[in-house]
Amino acid sequence: MEYKIVGDVMQALQIQLHQNEELYAEAGAMLYMGAGIELQAKMQGGLMKGLMRKFLAGESMFMSVFRCNAAKGNLALANPIAGKIFPVQLNNTTVLAERNAYLCAIGNVDLSVAFTKRFGAGLFGGEGFVLQKISGQGLVFLHAGGNMLEFDLAAGEQLRVDTGCIVSMADTVDYDIQFVGGFRNALFGGEGLFYATLTGPGHIVLQTLPFSRLANRIAAAIPHGRDESKGLAGLATGVLGGIISGDD
Repeated sequence: MEYKIVGDVMQALQIQLHQNEELYAEAGAMLYMGAGIELQAKMQGGLMKGLMRKFLAGESMFMSVFRCNAAKGNLALANPIAGKIFPVQLNNTTVLAERNAYLCAIGNVDLSVAFTKRFGAGLFGGEGFVLQKISGQGLVFLHAGGNMLEFDLAAGEQLRVDTGCIVSMADTVDYDIQFVGGFRNALFGGEGLFYATLTGPGHIVLQTLPFSRLANRIAAAIPHGRDESKGLAGLATGVLGGIISGDD
C-alpha cells in the first residue's frame, strides 16, 4: 500500500492499494474511490465485537472494507473534523485510543473495546470507561482535532493532561485521574474538576482541539431564550457563565 496525507487542517488520506489488498475504514469516511476498488460493509471481528463497538463505544457495528480487484486502485478517506491524520505502525503491539480516533487500517489489525483499569478513571475521565484497543501487525491511521503533540514517557515519568485531549497511548502507559485540588481552582479554574495522569513508560499522542471542547464553545455561544441576551439580567448571566467556564 502507498499513501499520502494531504491538506493542512481538513486533511484527506489518499491511498493506492495493490491487487487483493484490503483496507478497513470507519463507516462514512470515504471521500472517493477509483476503478478497481470494491466497497463492502463488514462486521469486523464478528457479532460480539460489533455489538460492543455499537453500544459501548458508540461506533458503527459495520466497517467499510475497500478491496482492490485490479492491479492497482486509488481511494481517499477524509478527516471528519478539523484536525490531523497520522499513521501508527503496529508490530504485534497494542495502542489504546479514544473512541472516535480510528480512521482505517491495513494488515492483520484487530479493533476491539478496552475498559479503563480504575473505576475513578472511567467515572471522571471525560471519555468514560471505554477506549478503543487496536492491536496486531499492520498500519493504522488515527485522526484527531487541531494539531498533535507526541511524548515518549520514561518509566515512572508522569504527565497531567486535560482528559479530552488524549488521542492515543501505548498499553504500557498507566492511566488514572487526579482531582485538581482547591475549591477556587475547581470552581473558577475553567479546566474541569479532574486531570488525567499518564505515567510511563510509553508513547502518547495529544490533540490541541478536542471536538467536545469545540462543541461546548459553540453551544455556549447560542442564545437559549429570547430574553437571555437582553437587559442587565442577560449580561450578568453571560459574564458569570464566562467566568465559570474560563472564557473570560
